[in-house]
Amino acid sequence: MSPRPMEVLPVVDAGAGFTFLSGIRVLDLTTSVAGPYASMLLSDFGAEIIKVERPDGDDARKWGPPFLEGESLWFTAVNRNKKSVVLDLQDKNDREILLSFARLADVVITNQPPSAQKKLGLDYESFVQVRPDIIFTSITGFGLTGERSDLTCYDLIAEGYSGIMDVTGDASGPPQKVGAPAADMLAGQDAAMATITALFDRMRTGRGHLIDVSLVESMTRFLCCRVSPYLGAGEAPVRSGGTDSVIAIYQQFSTSDKPLTLGLGNDAIWRRFWQAVGDSGFGARPEFHSNAARRDNRQVIVERIQDILLTASRDDWLAIFADARVPAGPINSVEDLAADTALHDRGLLFTLRDGDRHVPQIGLGIRIDGEMATPRSAPPRLGQHSAEYVALATTDQIA
Repeated sequence: MSPRPMEVLPVVDAGAGFTFLSGIRVLDLTTSVAGPYASMLLSDFGAEIIKVERPDGDDARKWGPPFLEGESLWFTAVNRNKKSVVLDLQDKNDREILLSFARLADVVITNQPPSAQKKLGLDYESFVQVRPDIIFTSITGFGLTGERSDLTCYDLIAEGYSGIMDVTGDASGPPQKVGAPAADMLAGQDAAMATITALFDRMRTGRGHLIDVSLVESMTRFLCCRVSPYLGAGEAPVRSGGTDSVIAIYQQFSTSDKPLTLGLGNDAIWRRFWQAVGDSGFGARPEFHSNAARRDNRQVIVERIQDILLTASRDDWLAIFADARVPAGPINSVEDLAADTALHDRGLLFTLRDGDRHVPQIGLGIRIDGEMATPRSAPPRLGQHSAEYVALATTDQIA
């Protein structure tokens, strides 16, 4: 039986990690992906995360198979470094315990629609009464205001609203979702960035803040380089399998064995490419003198490049293009990605060892002073920390 991919990854022991946000306590009331990803990013920088879960747990705990030792691998992807406390927020006593936590928290993160926040007394106004300088970060599908504010939303729905699906896929095919929960991840990243910004301002002014993050708006901003040409020039992007970039040439090509990507993003790279493939004369033709001119002649150029690249293997071409400083790369599968030793060496992909638990992790991907963010603990079991935290909920001793 072949080993699981995680068994051949570098093993990283749980440790101290980054301490930039040490002393910051986050009350995380979220579920699924966007909110947990936001709080995990804060945890990677050193914040303490109290993850409050319903008695049946975060929705993502059930998202499988596959599972690892009974835990969903979607859940473990976005929940390291956290303390899990189970509370039934429909119960008055448990809500009082939550408010006791809030008195000791710097940040509250929620992903409930505004009407649900108000109904349960878990909105910004309620938490401000307990902690006037609280940073309250709300992640919803459509924002806290506006006609859609109370509509329920998932990543798929947000991608549809944003326009990204309409420009993703082949011209002859249907719209396609991005192959990852892009709206969730982008909104989570926005929420973490805004939270850190608000904490910095509170340090200067003593004021708390209400942060309003929307999946649809985060996903739409991701599309800004496609929306802007339409707004300013009426040039609407179309679904083309990724071959209609403003840059000519910027797309995938076949080789004699495997496909590759190629980006000829400026005139110098254009010239180096044609020198590298041994056809400088074609590249020097006057009708290809600028990117705008090359866009007008894209089809002719694409056909010529494709004919050339079919004469050798992908790896042969990648070696040639690396030597010539021409941007090019493989089209990796997830299997290829997981086996990429360059990413192992950078500390991005690893297996976390926390006591007797081993959990695959995708790291922060940000190095500071040459160091990676070492996780402090594995993703928690449901309610793993309830007893110790609930016992301390009305004291100043949560640690």
